[in-house]
Amino acid sequence: MIPSAVLRELKHPVAPEPVRDWSAHPPDWLEVLTPKNIVAIARLDLGETEAIALATEINAEVLLIDEQAGRQEAARRGLKVAGTLSVLDEADQAGFVSFDAAVARLHQTSFRVSQAVLAEIEERRSH
Repeated sequence: MIPSAVLRELKHPVAPEPVRDWSAHPPDWLEVLTPKNIVAIARLDLGETEAIALATEINAEVLLIDEQAGRQEAARRGLKVAGTLSVLDEADQAGFVSFDAAVARLHQTSFRVSQAVLAEIEERRSH
């Protein structure tokens, strides 16, 4: 499930071309929903605000969100959060993707991650 505001962000001209292409023709399994109760959250854009609202409304098991302020706000509201790198790490462990190759491809996009976060994940992966 994805909030409508996030899908609009994925279609934005500054999004990487593969992301724009994917979002222009999303897979059949993707549900695009607009939360019923959207209340602006200071420091967050509409996509993050809708993601938190939707995750709360549907009692999501986990919210995929990367932006630090959004992660902190979601956690403050009792939501379990995961980031793109955590998902890629789990997919690597399951044999679906190569974590290192996926991160290298992400670095070719507008995706940003601190070296501290990468070091933390690498530390976990080495154990």
